[in-house]
Amino acid sequence: MVADIAVVKALRGPLEDQLTSALQAATERIRAGYAGEPVEQVCQRLLDETRAGLHPDIAAGFNPDMDEFCRVAVAIVRGTAV
Repeated sequence: MVADIAVVKALRGPLEDQLTSALQAATERIRAGYAGEPVEQVCQRLLDETRAGLHPDIAAGFNPDMDEFCRVAVAIVRGTAV
């Protein structure tokens, strides 16, 4: 049990880095190609592209806070900073 906790702690930083990197890359691609799509569509695309940027094992268990993803999508649609 203690070893499991140590493994989780050791992986937390690299996992957070990968998630952040995938989200940033997806946000940049979507912002660059935004062509007036509705927020809901941008939010789904953001989720799909973020998942695509993750290792398949991580993507399979990735369940983000969709309110946060939609907040980013709104910022893309409005052309404001995230």
